[in-house]
Amino acid sequence: MRTDLTRDDLPGREFYKWLTSVVVPRPIAWVSTTSGAGVDNLAPHSFFTVASADPPIVQFTSVGRKDSVTNAEATGEFVVNFAPERLQREINATATGFPPETSEFDAVGMEREPSAAVTPPRVAASPVALECRLHSTLPMGDSVLVFGEVAHVSVDSDVLVEGLPDIGRLRPIARLGKNEWGALGEVTALNRIRYADWPDGAPHRS
Repeated sequence: MRTDLTRDDLPGREFYKWLTSVVVPRPIAWVSTTSGAGVDNLAPHSFFTVASADPPIVQFTSVGRKDSVTNAEATGEFVVNFAPERLQREINATATGFPPETSEFDAVGMEREPSAAVTPPRVAASPVALECRLHSTLPMGDSVLVFGEVAHVSVDSDVLVEGLPDIGRLRPIARLGKNEWGALGEVTALNRIRYADWPDGAPHRS
């Protein structure tokens, strides 16, 4: 037996709750920006992905027009700080609806460090920072999609293994449904099968 739903059954945010319960896990863009007045903002956004490989563009979605969007549009810059498991409480605290004149860095007690290529600071305790220049924004329904071209990457050498960030050392935290969060579980490696290597007579399922 299955449950079937339509937008008419669950309008607006009720449908949103179902979406965020099945589109899981969702990586978190911990976005730092600086307002036109010079206030440093820090906020988590759990609709986050890579939008383009070349040029390297990342994208996060602001549900509602939050300070991250306003500041990025005003200055043309933002930083995506990696969200590690050990900083879960601080990440959650920066989701509080502080007024624009209040810096989440100061309210939550997060140490800043200067970025290399953009004005907004990085989170000093975050192991990776993607410094971005705003590519574009796209309003969509009640949300705004924000695209940024990565201008500089800063990585803590402690998370590198054979020259690349190691998932076991990064220990990402992710959002799930309701008020749930998820940490790193079992990690497996599996190479993609090239068509040229596809075995003859292998079963195909339609």
